[in-house]
This record gives sequence, structure tokens and C-alpha cells, in this order.
Amino acid sequence: MASSHFSLAWLLLPHRMNQGNSAPKAANSVSNNIAKILEQRLCCMQAKLTREMALALWKNFLQITMKRILQQRRLSLYNGAHGYEEEVIKKKLQQFSGGSINLSKEDNGMAILTLNNPKLMNAFSGTMMVELQERVTELENWKDGKGLIIHGAGNTFCSGSDLNVVKEISNSQDGMNMCMFMQNTLTRLMRLPLISVALVQGKAFGGGAELTTACDFRLMTPGSEIRFVHKHMGLVPGWGGGARLVRIVGSGAALQLLGAAARVEPERARSLGLSEATLLSSEETRALAEARAWLSQYTEGPAAVIRAVKKVVAAGRELPLEAALRTEKDIFGTVWGGPANLQALVRRPKHK
Repeated sequence: MASSHFSLAWLLLPHRMNQGNSAPKAANSVSNNIAKILEQRLCCMQAKLTREMALALWKNFLQITMKRILQQRRLSLYNGAHGYEEEVIKKKLQQFSGGSINLSKEDNGMAILTLNNPKLMNAFSGTMMVELQERVTELENWKDGKGLIIHGAGNTFCSGSDLNVVKEISNSQDGMNMCMFMQNTLTRLMRLPLISVALVQGKAFGGGAELTTACDFRLMTPGSEIRFVHKHMGLVPGWGGGARLVRIVGSGAALQLLGAAARVEPERARSLGLSEATLLSSEETRALAEARAWLSQYTEGPAAVIRAVKKVVAAGRELPLEAALRTEKDIFGTVWGGPANLQALVRRPKHK
């Protein structure tokens, strides 16, 4: 069509306009029409190119953004636009002392994080919330890490928030600030390139139950229980535990556990998929040794490979399929031809 328009335009150029007095007017009229047609076609082409460019730019932006979310696991869920001022919140929380969060990193790539406030069943004080964030930062910077076990001191996991802290920050703004702070911290914990296990001894109530959902796996000892007691406090989960629980057990089971504030003992937890196994011992030292042995089956091997495995799973869990596939491709590129891959090719392992 375009070539026929140009041919017609050529026929009506001035050197053809010697065919009577009406020819110039007719030529001008047709030329104007052709110009309009060409202009319309050009606009359509430009619009199409603009749409295609916009789509390409958007896809590229989405890919880069999602990649940054995984690569920069410290990226906050909330910022100043949400009224979130982290340093102000930390200063407020640090007014409420008690307990500690202890971290031990071992040469084999295993880390043990201990909630240490046994007088209050390891309930979170304000300083413990801040310390948890600091320990997560340490783990993010630990390049040799492969596995993480979270447990509580004194044969119990965690009873949630220290009620003295809750009373002191009972106004809406302080409560929202604490909520955003802990959501940020537990999201970063969940995204660590370490395979993590919550070792549930005794009771994991409220915020303690939410903390277990930020781990990849949960192991329970005989007589232990997980309980989302928020309803009895006139609340809902606020540390991200509700959303994560739905992804672990499904919406129906999550409604039952939250709506009834039900005790979830080891057998039921396993049937729901909330727990992977029930350990043999309830004694703290023995249970921790069992948890180490259980986790080691997934962390055996080079740190680069184990961390890559966790990153691929995290991408599949959190990102849209297309972005997850691209992230998987990028992670694959970091291990293909790497030391572990080349050594495996030399060994020529046989898989039984």
C-alpha cells in the first residue's frame, strides 16, 4: 500500500501538472490526501513502536527490580512514604530492655541463633527485636553460611512479645511501627541464602509462632506446641506470620489455626505440613544435636551450591514465574563451570 501511494504521488508531482487548468488543484487535493494518509500511517507506526518500547522497558524494569529484591535482601518492605522511620523506631524499642539474641557461627557453615529471655519464656523485649535485626544483618554478610537453627533457651521457644513492651507501645502509631519493623526483619530472615529450621521446644505462642513461619522448616520436640493466640489478645498476626502461614498450610487450615487459636501439637503439625518431623528428645542439648543432624542432610556440600539452591527456591516462592525463571538462569550461571561443578565432572559421580 505504501508503494502505491508513493507511485501516485510521483504521478502528480509538478512536472506532471501541465494537463489543463484543473490539474494543479486536483494534484494539490490528492497530494494533501496522500500526506494525511502518510501522516496517519507514521503516527500508527510511532504508536506501535512506542507501545513495544514501553513494554520492553517495563519488562526490563520488572526483571531488574525483582532481581534487586533477591540480591538486596535488606530491602525494606516499608519506607518513609509509609511513615516508617527505622532509626526512630529502633530508638523507641531500645527503651525496653531484657533478654538477648545470641548468634553462634560455626566453621561447618551452620549457625545457631538463640532467643535468650527464659524468665519470660523468651518473650521479645524491645532490645531483643533490635538485636534480631542486627543478627540477621550478620547472617546476610556471612558468605560461608549454609544452615541456620533458631531455638529458645530453657527448653521453650518463644511466647511472643513481652507484655510490658506491648502496654508501653499500645497506641496505634507505635504498634504500626513495631509491626513494620518486625515484618522487615522476618522477611529478611526468610530470604537469607541459608536453609533455616525453627527448633520448637515447649511453647511457640503469638509472635513466637510467627517467627517459626519465617524459617524454611520446623522441627518439634515431644510435648511442644505452636499456637497463634492473637485472637485472644484482640489482634491478628502482625509480623507477617498470617501471610506466611497461608503459604505453608493453605488458607483453610490457616483460618482454622488463627480463628480457633488452636494448640497445634507435633502430630497435628505434621499432618498439616506445619512441621517436618518430631524429634526424639525434649532435652535442650539433645534436641539441638538432633536438629543439627536433621539439617545437615540438606546443607552437606559447598556453600556456593547450597546458597544457590536456597536462592532458586526463594525466587520460585516469591516472584512471578517469568521473573523466577530469569533469576534461576542468573543463579545457574554462577555455579555452572564453578569449582564444585568442575570437580563433579572429574569425579563422574554415579547417581543411584
